[in-house]
Amino acid sequence: MMDVRIVVSEENFYRRLDRFLRKTLSDVPLSAIYKFIRKGNVLVNGKSVKRVGYELKPGDTVEIRHVDLESYRRKKEDLVPQKIDLDVVYEDDSILVVNKPPGIALHPGKGLHMVTLIEGLIHYGMERGFEPHLVHRLDYNTSGVLVVAKGKRNARILTDLFKRRAVSKTYITLVKGKVEGSGRIDRELDGQEASTEYESLSSSSEVSLLRVRIKTGRKHQIRRHMALVGNPVVGDNRYGDKRFNRYFKRRYGLKRQFLHCKELKILHPKSGIEMRFEADLWEDLESVLKKLGFPTP
Repeated sequence: MMDVRIVVSEENFYRRLDRFLRKTLSDVPLSAIYKFIRKGNVLVNGKSVKRVGYELKPGDTVEIRHVDLESYRRKKEDLVPQKIDLDVVYEDDSILVVNKPPGIALHPGKGLHMVTLIEGLIHYGMERGFEPHLVHRLDYNTSGVLVVAKGKRNARILTDLFKRRAVSKTYITLVKGKVEGSGRIDRELDGQEASTEYESLSSSSEVSLLRVRIKTGRKHQIRRHMALVGNPVVGDNRYGDKRFNRYFKRRYGLKRQFLHCKELKILHPKSGIEMRFEADLWEDLESVLKKLGFPTP
């Protein structure tokens, strides 16, 4: 077990402690980083810091003590560039925006290895002369708009925008139960503020199609919030109703959670102009809506 000491510089600077550690310890899951901080394993300038949002400045010294980081390390050679079909929504010299398909992870996980999106992006970047950086996340079975930064400078700018909630994200989801009108869910997740706004687009006695907007972006926020209010995402077997999901799969053929990032608005890292990106629903979700008689949003 080896202690790690990192000096914050202009090159590696991220204002929030958790963001800094996430980028510095790229192989370590965010959940583990939160655990390190809360258990007092992270020190800034020699003093233990237990607040994930602690603000750093260049020149600070960050230490991680009494943690076996080697157990989290993923060898660089594990990331093998792979040619995959990318549904490109937009591209310029600073960013690449894709419509992420369902059933593909962003990064390799432990155990059995499958081709991941980052490996496809690395291959794409090698052919076009840029280094891709993921600046936000979508779950394995969530599809939709995903923004990729080209180069570290653009990655720092975009990551800061997500951190400051200067990004608007709109999802389309199908939930169990009849939901009418609109509403807002304000419930903390993992001890952090989280807010979800929703609007019903179509509904039946069994399910409702919602447009959902979030700014906080907590882990599994939409899935957890909708489950908390009794309207879990259809197909979500972690937080949802497994029995209903099995029934729905047999009847409508849905093989994953019905959750799609439809739209994302963000300031361009170079021009500063707000840009809007939209991704069509994938065929599996459109098929379900057609069988339900719901219009495709």
